[in-house]
Amino acid sequence: QVRLSESGGGSVQAGGSLRLRCAASGNMYNEKKVGWFRQPPGKDREFVGAISWDGYSPYYSPSAKGRFTATKDDAENAWYLYLNDLRPSDTAVYYCAATPTLGTPAIPAYFSSWGQGTQVTVSS
Repeated sequence: QVRLSESGGGSVQAGGSLRLRCAASGNMYNEKKVGWFRQPPGKDREFVGAISWDGYSPYYSPSAKGRFTATKDDAENAWYLYLNDLRPSDTAVYYCAATPTLGTPAIPAYFSSWGQGTQVTVSS
């Protein structure tokens, strides 16, 4: 079973940027994608973006596309989500997750391994 851990959250002003990190350990056999989700206060968890386990073919939600970028650092064996031009509506707990599903899964049910989350707060 793969274990994931997010870091890099914090508090920024609107228009600022953050870089979130997702580190993996344990059994990574059959994992195919790393996804990013967020959960605003009082709302459901929603898809942000995803990338292949090897760091290719990222895809994003409409609200993230053009502002957020998912990458993999091969030297660190870690995945990153760059958050740019942040808005107060981006305030949420951000999670990374892993799935063996191919294609473009974008709902939480397809992802079976989750990190503990990291808080992102954007003030106006």
